[in-house]
Amino acid sequence: MNLTHVLAFHRVAAAGSFTLAARMSGVSQPTLSAQVRALERSAGIALFERNGRRIRLTAAGQALVAATSRLEEVLGEVDRVLRGTRYALRGGLRVSADSAVHVLPVLAELKRQSSSFNFSIRIDNSAEVTAHVLNDEADVGVMASASTDPRLFSVKIRHDRLVLLVSTRDALARRRSVRIADLRGRDLVVRERGSITREALEERLARDRIATGQVFDVATREAVREAVAAGFGVGVVFASEAGKDARLRALAISDADVALAEYAICRIERRSLGLVARFLDTAQQLALESGWLAEPRRSAGPPFGQKA
Repeated sequence: MNLTHVLAFHRVAAAGSFTLAARMSGVSQPTLSAQVRALERSAGIALFERNGRRIRLTAAGQALVAATSRLEEVLGEVDRVLRGTRYALRGGLRVSADSAVHVLPVLAELKRQSSSFNFSIRIDNSAEVTAHVLNDEADVGVMASASTDPRLFSVKIRHDRLVLLVSTRDALARRRSVRIADLRGRDLVVRERGSITREALEERLARDRIATGQVFDVATREAVREAVAAGFGVGVVFASEAGKDARLRALAISDADVALAEYAICRIERRSLGLVARFLDTAQQLALESGWLAEPRRSAGPPFGQKA
């Protein structure tokens, strides 16, 4: 069986005509016709019924096109792997993450290991991070959920906990912690839909039947901090992302101890390839050395050593 002949058949079947298939594939129509006829001769069956310039799949052709569709998907995977490997060998890694805080330590360690290492990074919500990796727009992703997609490999690299971020001008800033009911009627600053932190918060608010005030959507956690500091409302972020900002206080939510985790993900066929493998290994090693995988304790007071 000649793979070129099989692919020629698939292209004609998908296009519905030899002329269109030839134009789309950049192969001359006589060449494409000869390849399909060679496949029919070697198989001893007709795959198309020909009526002048019109063609129609035979029963055998219909059965074969179902198989060649899967073959095209596999070849597409092969092409993506090869292109990803070629990019990695040039020393570049495309990263998509839901927060720079969780990914920059890993990239810094890779840079320390190799001065020629370079990367590109884009920040988005968890849903978009997953899409970027699946669509080959990123080699690795870092996000606050473990994907259940069978095409993806994921590994936990950090435990974290949600905290309430308030302006120091807010009355809540004088307290050591808050209760979930304290959010009743309060304006909220949250990430856009698709963010795991937002989903976790909304799930808890719905469970306790707590109605908040106006909700402001922003694109990044940096924007959450700036909007809270400007007085638009209170925000919810990971404890590790609250940062040290004199304008803000991060408060434990004493009766809604929402623990989450951060995961590194990649397409499963790339987990052992080049820089992808190095990124995953480095992320796991840093997680162990830095204690990021330890379950965070519920804090009764303000973080970052701030005085009550």
